[in-house]
Amino acid sequence: MEEVEHKVEGASETGGKTPKADDKGYQTEEKHRLLRMSEISLWLDTYDDIFSDFDPRPYSQRSLSDDFLLEAKKASREKKSGKIELNFLIPADRRNTEHDAIIRKRLHEHFKKHHSVLQEETRKVRRNSILAILAGMAMMMAATYISTKKSGDFVLNMFLVVLEPGGWFITWFALEQLFYSSKQKKADLDFYNKMSRSDISFTSY
Repeated sequence: MEEVEHKVEGASETGGKTPKADDKGYQTEEKHRLLRMSEISLWLDTYDDIFSDFDPRPYSQRSLSDDFLLEAKKASREKKSGKIELNFLIPADRRNTEHDAIIRKRLHEHFKKHHSVLQEETRKVRRNSILAILAGMAMMMAATYISTKKSGDFVLNMFLVVLEPGGWFITWFALEQLFYSSKQKKADLDFYNKMSRSDISFTSY
């Protein structure tokens, strides 16, 4: 799979000449022209480049390649808003329109599924973090109340020793989860959201 290239305004001219289809220079230029037509384009040798080499299942169920997902993520980071246009360039002698439709459906299913999973995970992290923050604050308030008693009671002093550092630890850990971990998940969430709504096409070269 070739590296992602982005859309560039204007296609190259042939200078009025009619190049031959078997001219290697023309074929190379044609590949680059097709790459520039789409916002995100990927060269494929075969359809298998999109999928994992270790998954023998048919295209409709097969796992996606880590290399493909990495290239798609790198390209999508530069697209801050709007709809993603993903174009696969595949040799004409290996093109199969039935495979195009199956793979297009499989990709959308994959992106939508992972977007839903990450969305639910993000909600759980936020909910659990907020509950942990409340619990930590309650522990610190209890420790403060006990400290005002200034009692020589062993049990109360033991609770104070446990509640005060425990409350601080739980609160800071929950804040880290709420802001730092959620931010990490947000990048993946944005990626899968963009790709689940993307226009996916296949072009022969």
